Amino acid sequence: MDTIFLHKLKVDTVIGIWDWERKIRQTVVIDLDMAADIRKAAKTDSVDDTLNYKRVSKRVQQFVADSSFQLVETLAERIAELLIGELGVSWVRVKVNKPGAIRGARDVGVVIERGERPDAS
Repeated sequence: MDTIFLHKLKVDTVIGIWDWERKIRQTVVIDLDMAADIRKAAKTDSVDDTLNYKRVSKRVQQFVADSSFQLVETLAERIAELLIGELGVSWVRVKVNKPGAIRGARDVGVVIERGERPDAS
């Protein structure tokens, strides 16, 4: 299995359970690892033959910026659904980090994996 990754994508969104959190935008940091078979793209040297990470980035940024979830768990699940359903990714690992959410901790968040993980080739 080949993996295309996009790490440390920062997006401002409404996220949180507290009333004050529903009134402001907070930064979440997203890491994506997506299954891909890059062999054809490597042969043709064409972006049309691979998962275009610029397209992925723009779509995820738009989705997250427009969202308003209470839980990072929900946000991670919806990002995975978007990547699988809309962009045709067969397997994805999504990490959503909400920096500063817990006093004394630098990072807090979730990591999920969804879809069929292809066998390593």
